[in-house]
Amino acid sequence: CPETKDNDFTWKGFQDRNNNELAANLGNFVNRVIILTQKYYKGKVPALGILDEADKTAIVALEKAPKLVSEAIENYRFREALSLVMDLSRAGNQYLGDTEPWRLVKIDPIKVETIMNIALQITASVSVLLEPFLPFSAKKLQSELQLTSIAWSDAGNTNLLPEGHQIITEKPAVLFAKLEDS
Repeated sequence: CPETKDNDFTWKGFQDRNNNELAANLGNFVNRVIILTQKYYKGKVPALGILDEADKTAIVALEKAPKLVSEAIENYRFREALSLVMDLSRAGNQYLGDTEPWRLVKIDPIKVETIMNIALQITASVSVLLEPFLPFSAKKLQSELQLTSIAWSDAGNTNLLPEGHQIITEKPAVLFAKLEDS
């Protein structure tokens, strides 16, 4: 277990984690969600409509994550806890990849509202669950979502960002820049 044994730090490992987990997984997910929300809804959270199986699967992942992360933290399994936060981000990325709202918007714009609402709820919960590990990045993300006075107990809520809530309208900040070999 990495929490109880020595761990070898390497710059290559650090670079890989930053580029693959933070930039490609979390950063990409957040960026897509914010940009699509701005493009389709002028930065306002769209309505949650009728749910299909993909929506329900994403919501289950969203609702389960806070309990799993909390249990890992309470048992001093910090690496596992952070991995679970990244799993939620991966689930969000998978959900967007499977539903392809950028294509679906042309034929079923009402369905895209539901997809983007759920993706925004996942993003908001990730911003809360990430806070013990990357507090400044979590706060930056919360600022972009224009979330104020948010508590740990809010994570996993499917209405953390209510319909009509305004997120930023300018270009989102890069949460995690890729690290080059140099």
